[in-house]
Amino acid sequence: MSEKSRPEKLSPGAKSSIKKVIAVMSGKGGVGKSTVTGLLAVNLRTQGFKVGIMDADITGPSIPKMFGVRGLPSGKELSPSESAGGIKIMSLNLLLPNEDDPVIWRGPLIGSAIKQFWTDVNWGELDYLLVDLPPGTSDAPLTVMQSLPVDGLIVVSSPQELVGMVVKKAVKMANMMQLPILGLVENYSYAVCSKCGEKMELFGRSRGQLEAKQAGIPFLGSLPIDHRLAEVCDKGAIEDYENNHAPDMASWVTGLESAM
Repeated sequence: MSEKSRPEKLSPGAKSSIKKVIAVMSGKGGVGKSTVTGLLAVNLRTQGFKVGIMDADITGPSIPKMFGVRGLPSGKELSPSESAGGIKIMSLNLLLPNEDDPVIWRGPLIGSAIKQFWTDVNWGELDYLLVDLPPGTSDAPLTVMQSLPVDGLIVVSSPQELVGMVVKKAVKMANMMQLPILGLVENYSYAVCSKCGEKMELFGRSRGQLEAKQAGIPFLGSLPIDHRLAEVCDKGAIEDYENNHAPDMASWVTGLESAM
Protein backbone atom coordinates (compact mmCIF):
# COMPACT_ATOMS: atom_id res chain seq x y z
CA MET A 1 0.00 0.00 0.00
CA SER A 2 1.50 3.31 -1.07
CA GLU A 3 1.70 6.41 1.12
CA LYS A 4 -0.83 8.18 -1.13
CA SER A 5 -3.43 5.41 -0.85
CA ARG A 6 -2.99 4.85 2.89
CA PRO A 7 -5.97 6.29 4.82
CA GLU A 8 -5.26 9.03 7.33
CA LYS A 9 -5.31 7.85 10.94
CA LEU A 10 -7.96 9.26 13.23
CA SER A 11 -7.01 11.29 16.27
CA PRO A 12 -8.32 10.22 19.69
CA GLY A 13 -10.68 12.40 21.68
CA ALA A 14 -9.44 15.65 23.15
CA LYS A 15 -9.34 14.14 26.64
CA SER A 16 -7.50 10.98 25.60
CA SER A 17 -3.74 10.53 25.71
CA ILE A 18 -2.73 7.06 24.52
CA LYS A 19 0.92 6.11 24.11
CA LYS A 20 0.66 2.66 22.47
CA VAL A 21 -2.11 0.88 20.58
CA ILE A 22 -1.79 -2.90 20.36
CA ALA A 23 -4.31 -4.99 18.42
CA VAL A 24 -4.83 -8.69 19.18
CA MET A 25 -6.06 -10.70 16.22
CA SER A 26 -6.54 -14.17 14.81
CA GLY A 27 -7.65 -15.53 11.51
CA LYS A 28 -10.17 -17.88 13.11
CA GLY A 29 -12.62 -17.74 15.98
CA GLY A 30 -12.43 -19.88 19.09
CA VAL A 31 -8.68 -19.70 19.65
CA GLY A 32 -8.91 -17.61 22.82
CA LYS A 33 -8.01 -14.22 21.40
CA SER A 34 -10.12 -12.31 23.94
CA THR A 35 -8.62 -14.36 26.76
CA VAL A 36 -5.11 -13.48 25.59
CA THR A 37 -6.15 -9.81 25.40
CA GLY A 38 -7.49 -9.97 28.94
CA LEU A 39 -4.46 -11.74 30.38
CA LEU A 40 -2.08 -9.33 28.67
CA ALA A 41 -4.05 -6.35 30.00
CA VAL A 42 -3.90 -7.73 33.53
CA ASN A 43 -0.18 -8.36 33.21
CA LEU A 44 0.50 -4.87 31.93
CA ARG A 45 -1.56 -3.40 34.75
CA THR A 46 0.35 -5.51 37.27
CA GLN A 47 3.56 -4.02 35.90
CA GLY A 48 2.25 -0.57 36.76
CA PHE A 49 1.05 0.54 33.32
CA LYS A 50 -2.20 2.41 32.71
CA VAL A 51 -4.21 0.08 30.48
CA GLY A 52 -7.45 0.14 28.52
CA ILE A 53 -9.23 -2.42 26.35
CA MET A 54 -11.32 -1.53 23.30
CA ASP A 55 -13.63 -4.44 22.55
CA ALA A 56 -13.83 -4.23 18.76
CA ASP A 57 -15.63 -7.57 18.52
CA ILE A 58 -18.92 -5.71 18.17
CA THR A 59 -21.19 -8.70 17.52
CA GLY A 60 -19.45 -11.17 19.84
CA PRO A 61 -18.08 -9.20 22.79
CA SER A 62 -16.72 -11.06 25.81
CA ILE A 63 -14.33 -8.62 27.51
CA PRO A 64 -16.92 -7.03 29.89
CA LYS A 65 -18.05 -10.48 31.07
CA MET A 66 -14.56 -11.75 31.94
CA PHE A 67 -13.71 -8.54 33.83
CA GLY A 68 -17.06 -8.33 35.62
CA VAL A 69 -17.92 -4.81 34.42
CA ARG A 70 -21.45 -3.67 33.69
CA GLY A 71 -22.97 -0.40 32.58
CA LEU A 72 -21.45 2.97 31.84
CA PRO A 73 -21.03 5.99 34.09
CA SER A 74 -23.82 8.53 33.68
CA GLY A 75 -23.09 11.93 32.18
CA LYS A 76 -22.72 13.65 28.83
CA GLU A 77 -19.26 12.22 28.06
CA LEU A 78 -18.83 8.67 26.85
CA SER A 79 -16.45 7.18 29.41
CA PRO A 80 -15.17 3.62 29.67
CA SER A 81 -16.10 1.38 32.56
CA GLU A 82 -13.31 0.39 34.90
CA SER A 83 -12.50 -3.05 36.26
CA ALA A 84 -11.72 -3.77 39.90
CA GLY A 85 -8.03 -3.63 39.05
CA GLY A 86 -8.25 -0.29 37.27
CA ILE A 87 -8.37 -1.43 33.62
CA LYS A 88 -10.57 0.81 31.45
CA ILE A 89 -12.97 -1.05 29.17
CA MET A 90 -15.21 0.06 26.32
CA SER A 91 -17.53 -2.43 24.66
CA LEU A 92 -20.83 -2.20 22.85
CA ASN A 93 -22.17 -4.75 25.32
CA LEU A 94 -21.93 -2.06 28.01
CA LEU A 95 -24.39 0.06 26.03
CA LEU A 96 -27.04 -2.65 25.60
CA PRO A 97 -30.07 -3.02 27.91
CA ASN A 98 -29.22 -6.72 28.33
CA GLU A 99 -25.82 -8.32 27.82
CA ASP A 100 -27.33 -11.15 25.75
CA ASP A 101 -29.10 -8.81 23.29
CA PRO A 102 -27.80 -9.46 19.75
CA VAL A 103 -26.21 -6.74 17.64
CA ILE A 104 -27.53 -7.27 14.12
CA TRP A 105 -25.52 -4.74 12.16
CA ARG A 106 -23.94 -4.59 8.74
CA GLY A 107 -20.29 -3.72 8.21
CA PRO A 108 -20.57 0.10 7.91
CA LEU A 109 -22.32 0.41 11.28
CA ILE A 110 -19.72 -1.83 12.93
CA GLY A 111 -16.91 0.25 11.47
CA SER A 112 -18.57 3.46 12.63
CA ALA A 113 -18.92 2.15 16.19
CA ILE A 114 -15.23 1.18 16.32
CA LYS A 115 -14.20 4.63 15.13
CA GLN A 116 -16.40 6.25 17.77
CA PHE A 117 -14.81 4.10 20.47
CA TRP A 118 -11.54 5.79 19.47
CA THR A 119 -12.63 9.37 18.76
CA ASP A 120 -15.56 9.90 21.15
CA VAL A 121 -14.56 7.99 24.29
CA ASN A 122 -12.76 9.80 27.09
CA TRP A 123 -9.95 7.28 27.72
CA GLY A 124 -7.86 9.64 29.80
CA GLU A 125 -4.16 8.82 30.06
CA LEU A 126 -3.17 5.33 28.95
CA ASP A 127 0.18 3.68 28.42
CA TYR A 128 -1.48 0.89 26.42
CA LEU A 129 -4.79 0.52 24.65
CA LEU A 130 -5.36 -3.10 23.68
CA VAL A 131 -7.85 -3.66 20.85
CA ASP A 132 -9.60 -7.02 20.90
CA LEU A 133 -10.40 -7.71 17.25
CA PRO A 134 -13.02 -10.13 15.97
CA PRO A 135 -11.71 -13.12 14.02
CA GLY A 136 -11.06 -12.92 10.32
CA THR A 137 -9.76 -10.30 7.92
CA SER A 138 -12.95 -8.41 7.10
CA ASP A 139 -14.65 -5.13 8.10
CA ALA A 140 -13.76 -4.68 11.77
CA PRO A 141 -10.05 -5.61 11.60
CA LEU A 142 -9.72 -3.53 8.43
CA THR A 143 -11.32 -0.52 10.13
CA VAL A 144 -8.93 -0.75 13.08
CA MET A 145 -5.84 -1.19 10.92
CA GLN A 146 -6.77 1.66 8.58
CA SER A 147 -8.23 4.15 11.05
CA LEU A 148 -6.34 3.72 14.33
CA PRO A 149 -2.61 4.40 14.84
CA VAL A 150 -1.83 0.76 15.62
CA ASP A 151 1.74 0.31 16.89
CA GLY A 152 1.75 -3.45 16.62
CA LEU A 153 -0.25 -6.66 16.33
CA ILE A 154 -0.24 -9.85 18.37
CA VAL A 155 -1.50 -12.93 16.52
CA VAL A 156 -3.16 -15.77 18.43
CA SER A 157 -3.25 -19.36 17.21
CA SER A 158 -3.83 -22.90 18.51
CA PRO A 159 -2.03 -26.17 17.66
CA GLN A 160 -4.41 -27.44 14.95
CA GLU A 161 -2.96 -27.34 11.44
CA LEU A 162 -6.23 -25.87 10.11
CA VAL A 163 -5.89 -22.91 12.49
CA GLY A 164 -2.31 -22.43 11.35
CA MET A 165 -3.46 -22.08 7.76
CA VAL A 166 -6.01 -19.41 8.68
CA VAL A 167 -3.52 -17.58 10.92
CA LYS A 168 -1.27 -17.15 7.89
CA LYS A 169 -4.08 -15.13 6.30
CA ALA A 170 -4.07 -12.76 9.28
CA VAL A 171 -0.29 -12.41 9.08
CA LYS A 172 -0.46 -11.64 5.37
CA MET A 173 -3.17 -9.07 5.99
CA ALA A 174 -0.99 -7.30 8.56
CA ASN A 175 1.91 -7.31 6.12
CA MET A 176 -0.28 -5.88 3.37
CA MET A 177 -1.37 -3.12 5.76
CA GLN A 178 2.31 -2.50 6.59
CA LEU A 179 1.77 -2.98 10.32
CA PRO A 180 4.41 -4.58 12.54
CA ILE A 181 3.59 -7.97 14.04
CA LEU A 182 4.98 -8.17 17.56
CA GLY A 183 4.67 -11.93 17.71
CA LEU A 184 2.54 -15.04 17.83
CA VAL A 185 0.94 -16.64 20.90
CA GLU A 186 -0.19 -20.25 20.80
CA ASN A 187 -3.20 -20.89 23.02
CA TYR A 188 -4.52 -24.31 24.13
CA SER A 189 -1.03 -25.73 23.67
CA TYR A 190 -1.25 -28.31 26.44
CA ALA A 191 -2.97 -29.30 29.67
CA VAL A 192 -1.24 -30.19 32.93
CA CYS A 193 -2.47 -33.22 34.89
CA SER A 194 -3.48 -32.05 38.36
CA LYS A 195 -2.34 -35.38 39.88
CA CYS A 196 1.00 -36.13 38.25
CA GLY A 197 1.96 -32.83 36.62
CA GLU A 198 2.39 -34.39 33.17
CA LYS A 199 1.90 -32.10 30.18
CA MET A 200 -0.61 -33.44 27.65
CA GLU A 201 -0.91 -32.01 24.13
CA LEU A 202 -4.65 -32.50 23.66
CA PHE A 203 -4.83 -30.85 20.24
CA GLY A 204 -1.66 -32.39 18.88
CA ARG A 205 1.96 -31.33 18.91
CA SER A 206 2.60 -27.63 19.37
CA ARG A 207 3.04 -25.76 16.08
CA GLY A 208 3.48 -22.25 17.44
CA GLN A 209 7.23 -21.95 17.03
CA LEU A 210 7.11 -23.48 13.54
CA GLU A 211 4.28 -21.17 12.43
CA ALA A 212 6.10 -18.12 13.79
CA LYS A 213 9.31 -19.14 12.04
CA GLN A 214 7.55 -19.72 8.74
CA ALA A 215 5.82 -16.34 9.02
CA GLY A 216 9.06 -14.60 9.99
CA ILE A 217 7.68 -13.24 13.27
CA PRO A 218 8.70 -13.74 16.93
CA PHE A 219 7.16 -16.54 18.98
CA LEU A 220 5.95 -15.04 22.26
CA GLY A 221 4.93 -18.21 24.07
CA SER A 222 2.38 -20.95 24.68
CA LEU A 223 -0.62 -20.89 26.98
CA PRO A 224 -2.13 -24.01 28.55
CA ILE A 225 -5.70 -25.22 28.81
CA ASP A 226 -6.78 -24.49 32.37
CA HIS A 227 -10.29 -24.98 33.73
CA ARG A 228 -9.52 -22.43 36.45
CA LEU A 229 -9.12 -19.73 33.83
CA ALA A 230 -12.53 -20.57 32.38
CA GLU A 231 -14.02 -20.42 35.86
CA VAL A 232 -12.62 -17.00 36.76
CA CYS A 233 -13.65 -15.58 33.37
CA ASP A 234 -17.20 -16.86 33.88
CA LYS A 235 -17.22 -15.18 37.29
CA GLY A 236 -15.86 -11.90 35.90
CA ALA A 237 -12.65 -12.29 37.89
CA ILE A 238 -9.90 -12.73 35.31
CA GLU A 239 -7.77 -10.32 37.35
CA ASP A 240 -7.60 -12.95 40.11
CA TYR A 241 -6.18 -15.65 37.82
CA GLU A 242 -2.82 -17.24 38.65
CA ASN A 243 -1.14 -20.18 36.93
CA ASN A 244 2.40 -21.32 37.61
CA HIS A 245 2.46 -23.30 34.36
CA ALA A 246 1.72 -20.30 32.13
CA PRO A 247 4.63 -18.35 30.62
CA ASP A 248 5.92 -15.24 32.31
CA MET A 249 3.87 -12.64 30.47
CA ALA A 250 6.05 -9.88 31.92
CA SER A 251 8.55 -10.86 29.24
CA TRP A 252 5.91 -9.99 26.63
CA VAL A 253 5.90 -6.45 27.99
CA THR A 254 9.65 -6.21 27.53
CA GLY A 255 9.24 -7.61 24.03
CA LEU A 256 6.61 -5.02 23.15
CA GLU A 257 8.80 -2.16 24.27
CA SER A 258 11.87 -3.37 22.40
CA ALA A 259 9.92 -4.17 19.23
CA MET A 260 8.38 -0.71 18.85
